Amino acid sequence: MAQIHSMTPKQIVAELDKYIIGQDAAKRSVAVALRNRYRRNQLSEEMREEISPKNILMMGPTGVGKTEIARRLAKLMDAPFVKVEATKYTEVGYVGRDVESMVKDLMESSMRLTKQKHIAEKYDAAKGVAEEKIIEAIIPGSKKNQSTPANNPYSFIMGSGRATYTQTSEKIKGENAHESDSVTLAREQVRQQLRDGLLEDQYIEIDVLEAPKDNTIDVAGGGSISIGNIFDIMGGQQKTKKKNMKVKDARKILIEQEAQKMIDMDQVTTEALENCEENGIIFIDEIDKIASGGSYRVGADVSREGVQRDILPIVEGCVVNTKYGPVKTDHVLFIGAGAFHVSSPTDLIPELQGRFLIRVELESLTRRDFERILTEPDNALLKQNKELLEIEGCEIEFTEDAVQEIAAMAFLMNEQNENIGARRLHTILEKLLEDISFNLPDVEEKHIVIDAEYVRGKFEESIRKDDLDRFIL
Repeated sequence: MAQIHSMTPKQIVAELDKYIIGQDAAKRSVAVALRNRYRRNQLSEEMREEISPKNILMMGPTGVGKTEIARRLAKLMDAPFVKVEATKYTEVGYVGRDVESMVKDLMESSMRLTKQKHIAEKYDAAKGVAEEKIIEAIIPGSKKNQSTPANNPYSFIMGSGRATYTQTSEKIKGENAHESDSVTLAREQVRQQLRDGLLEDQYIEIDVLEAPKDNTIDVAGGGSISIGNIFDIMGGQQKTKKKNMKVKDARKILIEQEAQKMIDMDQVTTEALENCEENGIIFIDEIDKIASGGSYRVGADVSREGVQRDILPIVEGCVVNTKYGPVKTDHVLFIGAGAFHVSSPTDLIPELQGRFLIRVELESLTRRDFERILTEPDNALLKQNKELLEIEGCEIEFTEDAVQEIAAMAFLMNEQNENIGARRLHTILEKLLEDISFNLPDVEEKHIVIDAEYVRGKFEESIRKDDLDRFIL
């Protein structure tokens, strides 16, 4: 979080520019909203509670960057983020998802982020423990007494096992104390070989924790109780199973397991709750589909206004019970998005309109925008396709006139058919490279130049006929 706190709105926009072409007004709005979170955190606690986030409503056709802006923003600040579809929710009493589930999903996202951060902090300590376990698997120590009683609580309740426990413990201590010097020397040699990377492909047997079954019972109030590993908890141990794998794979698993053992889950949960409440972002897509104008109040659309009324308290600020504890939504940032090509924002209920204070209209993409999307971003489509085909030893070169032709074709197809924005470029590139991709790696020519003529030849039948028909009176 420290990195994003030091970023100004201009720096945030510059980061977004690396992946998103155009839409400057939307970028400015989200950058200011993000910076305001940092400013709010610098205030006194009393004033901080009074300042609520300025929710944003993005309006624009599909494929112009609404979702990508929100997703890149959340990734940039490493904040809990969840994208939901407004059409998945229904009014209470209808079949569908409850609107509170969006907050529960956000809390799950916060838990994953916070837990991963704590695990990363324990990696250095966990590496040492994992190394010792690998050495133990390669050069076992003195054989433990096989009659060691299991940690079974029922045996102690019944009074059995007590007489042998002390004797067995003493015997094990004695065996460990007399471990031979030759074993110690062999272990030191293995440790050095491990650090030199000489044993990466050797197979060893390790104990891997079994993933607990996700059996939960929902309880009143929105919470849940997990019963998946209740008997393992009663026995004081977690189930494990033995697996044979290479040292390089075993190291990753053991480090992860040991790091998880070292973290304090109570502290993780507390931090995750705070992170969810203070920094969470919920992106509500297709919000225009629940708009209830005068022509939308009949038939199957009867629940649209009900969904809005159910979403309203979540956006206004309420407490939602999750399995990690109650989550307040007062300071969660909500970003609504929709095409609004049939309805308009005024078709939303007034109370919901009032909660989205900042409205940004995203522009349709031009031919020049398509050219820039193909070449300029860090994850530009042409770069992606070039690197994919280079895996097969094929080098693809796009000429400048080919880029212009692809952009012009995408623009034309969006005008002739449904306007799907930048997603049209994916469709064109897949068709354009289909034959090359299918014939790899058997093609003789490993350097292929794609020019405007090649592009026109691929789409001559599907595009030009429709284009000419437009001029026939």
